[in-house]
Amino acid sequence: MDLTRFQQQLKGTSSKTRPLPPVEQWNPDFCGNINLTIALDGRWVYEGSPIGRASLVQLFASVLKREEDSYFLVTPVEKVGITVEDTPFLITQWNIAKDEKTGCDIYVFTTQTGDEVRLEKVDQLELRVPPKAIQDPQATPIPYVCVRRNLWARLHQNVYYQLLEQATEQQSGSDTSFYITSNNHTFVLGKISQ
Repeated sequence: MDLTRFQQQLKGTSSKTRPLPPVEQWNPDFCGNINLTIALDGRWVYEGSPIGRASLVQLFASVLKREEDSYFLVTPVEKVGITVEDTPFLITQWNIAKDEKTGCDIYVFTTQTGDEVRLEKVDQLELRVPPKAIQDPQATPIPYVCVRRNLWARLHQNVYYQLLEQATEQQSGSDTSFYITSNNHTFVLGKISQ
């Protein structure tokens, strides 16, 4: 599989002004794996070299598809497997916006690929134990956010610590939970036991 040919097939399928391609409707034949890895730190690496063009990474991210625990880049005519070391996205920025209709505060997260995620529904955030390479000795679960189509993002460590500073603490027995409120929903960022 030639990455340049794959890129040519995607010309015109995605941009900031157009909606994402309907990859969930595309079921082309599997063409094999390519040597493309989304690393733990969010970099996209092809044939051992990081992809430096942000527009190319954004294009490939727009046609990313997950089937069970496998990840693929798809076009209407080809599907190629890639390696994802943890999640395809990494939350690198956040801010709080006001919902125009309700006036509620909503946390808005931005990934390393420029995708924006508004934290509006309770099933968008869950705690997971990260891969061994980045977990603490207690294997403490950390927040992961659903970006789209069953594709998740891990919070960058800096973002996680910034959110913990914003969080409200709640005691329950010997446990302390840290949570934020977005769109009038409570999202637990973590728990510690005393």
